Amino acid sequence: MAEQSNELKKLASIATDLGLSAALRIKSIELIGGIGTHDALLILLDLAANSELIKEERDLALQHAREIIKSGR
Repeated sequence: MAEQSNELKKLASIATDLGLSAALRIKSIELIGGIGTHDALLILLDLAANSELIKEERDLALQHAREIIKSGR
């Protein structure tokens, strides 16, 4: 469980690092969405609210958050 939490923190850090390419940030958002836990949902919602990210990244985070909610995990 702690290992998953560390992985989520690392992925969230990558997703918000504007020094990295958009492709890497998008991949990290997709990986967070694939984890599908409550913690991942909270991180995705935080990313969707982050005005520093580009619109496509925020939309992708919101899309993955919706999928987690729909799945009931």
